Amino acid sequence: MAPGRIVLSGQWTLSTALAAAATLRDVPDALTAIDATGISGIDSAGVLQLLRLADQHGLQGEALLFRPEHQALACTIVDVADDRPPKRRDYGVADALARLGETTTTMAGETLSLVNFLGENLVKLGRLLRQPRRMRLTSTVFHMEQVGLDAVPLVVLLSYLVGAVIAFLGSTILRDFGAEIYVVELVSIATLRELAVLMTAIVVAGRTASSYTAQIGAMKSREEIDAIRVLGLDPIDLLVLPRVLALLVMLPLLTFVAMLAGLAGGVTVGAFDLGIPPQMYLARMHETMNIRHFFVGMSKAPVFAVVIGLIGCLQGLKVEGTAQSVGERTTSSVVQSISLVIVIDALAALWFMNMGW
Repeated sequence: MAPGRIVLSGQWTLSTALAAAATLRDVPDALTAIDATGISGIDSAGVLQLLRLADQHGLQGEALLFRPEHQALACTIVDVADDRPPKRRDYGVADALARLGETTTTMAGETLSLVNFLGENLVKLGRLLRQPRRMRLTSTVFHMEQVGLDAVPLVVLLSYLVGAVIAFLGSTILRDFGAEIYVVELVSIATLRELAVLMTAIVVAGRTASSYTAQIGAMKSREEIDAIRVLGLDPIDLLVLPRVLALLVMLPLLTFVAMLAGLAGGVTVGAFDLGIPPQMYLARMHETMNIRHFFVGMSKAPVFAVVIGLIGCLQGLKVEGTAQSVGERTTSSVVQSISLVIVIDALAALWFMNMGW
């Protein structure tokens, strides 16, 4: 071995990797060249050993020599073993800001997609009104049953319990002031304006939006939607509009049922805990309630129905064809629906309050 230059021979394969590593540990620091032309057999493990040695000593190009028959393998290993950039140190604040920016960008994209999807559905709905033969009446009625009738027991139970809880909480506070009778107004206004429509929308968002996404997503993963387009049919007319129209009809009806159930919860608590007979409770509600509270609550139901239906269908159409994608989009549809419903409800409450309604 000449000064600063080593000449290698023998077999440099995976089976001799340990012995080769032991040999390379004896290489002097002042290394200027590696001559591997004497190696009779070499594989990727041997090439990687020599490349690491050359990199440790800063050798490049002609400083590392291979036999002609080994040159192709060495070039291939060099191509796939390029230096990767060192992993950036994860600073907590910077990483959190990066995630915040990514989330903001994603939310902006989802919002834009939802607005575009709304516009597309409005165009298709206008075409449906001009050409009623495109209406999928059977599908719409089927989804009305699934969305509305099948959800009645759950909506009634939850609304009844929420109305009872509001009455209990109100009576606990008002009892200290001797004003338990005002529980009637508390339960009635809260139920009619906010709680009934909000509880119904949340239940429907968790129950129906996920169902819409899973159904359409499964069709997307099985390429059934592509087959629909090949047949000359419009997936919006066939899959989206019947579901949205079903929600648009049934959510206000479910909201009305929820209002009755919430008021019934207040009547029950008044009768059994506050000593207010049902006749007196209903008479007080009739005297003090304004019909505008009912209309304020009902006016939100169609908006929530459109939001839930569009998000559920849009997320289903975004499924990429795998079971994991179906699960991710289903979760996303529920989260987005509930979040947007609550945001819209808060904005509507502020608007109605400022309008004096």
